[in-house]
Amino acid sequence: MKPITSKALMIILALVATLAACSGPKGVVAIQPGNDTEQTEDSVSHELIVLDPGFESWYLAHGSPTTYRSQAYYENWNHQYVTEWNHKASLPGNRSFFQHILGYERGVDYGFELNHKLFYYFQYVERVLEIPIITNKPKMF
Repeated sequence: MKPITSKALMIILALVATLAACSGPKGVVAIQPGNDTEQTEDSVSHELIVLDPGFESWYLAHGSPTTYRSQAYYENWNHQYVTEWNHKASLPGNRSFFQHILGYERGVDYGFELNHKLFYYFQYVERVLEIPIITNKPKMF
């Protein structure tokens, strides 16, 4: 068996780095049931998973209690955003960012915190990443 040359090693590392860089969008968001093991049938918790590393620091700076609105306010906007997001995800030309369908259903109580954070994720996408989702945007800052 021949030893691996430095040129072959560099090619392998470049290939691995290229595959890692092309692994998908960094802005993927998912709503999943929480991992609380002591749940009862009528109390399901959900958690929001955002894979964009810049979102958390932006959220901490902009999602302060002074900007809180009602849960119904966030649910209404989130429903509009999710509807349009899922529409864009279903179109072949928009799959570069809107890759995943979001499973957010009207009438499900996701709680204030998840609705607040999801609303601010949509604001982050539109205002920081400059990727338009809806045309009628909420007044914020």
